[in-house]
Amino acid sequence: MPLFKRLFGKAPPPPPAFDAPLRPNQPAFIIGDLHGCLRQMQDLQAQMQTKDPDALQIYVGDYVDRGDHSKDVLDTLYARRDDPQIICLRGNHEDMLLRFLEEPATKGARWIRYGGLNTLGSYGISGIPPNSEGAILEETAAKLKEAMGLHLIHWLSTLPTTWTSGNLTVVHAGADPALPMALQAEQTLKWGHPDFLSTPRSDGHWIAHGHTIVDEATAADGRIAVDTGAYATGRLTAAYVTPTTLEFLQAG
Repeated sequence: MPLFKRLFGKAPPPPPAFDAPLRPNQPAFIIGDLHGCLRQMQDLQAQMQTKDPDALQIYVGDYVDRGDHSKDVLDTLYARRDDPQIICLRGNHEDMLLRFLEEPATKGARWIRYGGLNTLGSYGISGIPPNSEGAILEETAAKLKEAMGLHLIHWLSTLPTTWTSGNLTVVHAGADPALPMALQAEQTLKWGHPDFLSTPRSDGHWIAHGHTIVDEATAADGRIAVDTGAYATGRLTAAYVTPTTLEFLQAG
């Protein structure tokens, strides 16, 4: 018998259900993980332009790896870096890429294992064995730095980890449901939290996110999931939120 029940005669009450209405202050599209899927990104951008040409476009991160066109995706987004309508967040795959560039000998193997070879290929860098180490990783990082350019690397390193409007915050991976958003660790926002998908928040704040692939985009229990695994499924999804509505768009 659980200790609480032995001491007090009954089980503790379940946590309260999340029932706060979604109330962003402005219309916005929240776009799932791109992972080098250029065609789907272009198709979805055309749909968003038709649906609401004035709404913000919030990209949740993971622009690189796994798909075949990481370079083209990055170039497309970078070209609009000064456009106030476009907000790009930083995901864990951007983290892995940047760590590889900084410490290739120690961080390169993990990045390559999780899709880095696809990014290298998009920059014309090939012939790198998946189990590369040491000098090969150092040489590869130097080639990639030259191919990307310091301007693009700096841009990736300065991307924000959150965007907030009303009671909606967009992040890449998740948030600790026990902490207010102002106290979240950046590592959690980019890599996730073990309680995020199972424990509703108690502050009425919605979290929109990518990172975790879902069969279909969903909005429930204060979470909006938009990563439909474009690199594997061919389907890229965006949530369109307004102060009174929510719907999903998909390209594939």
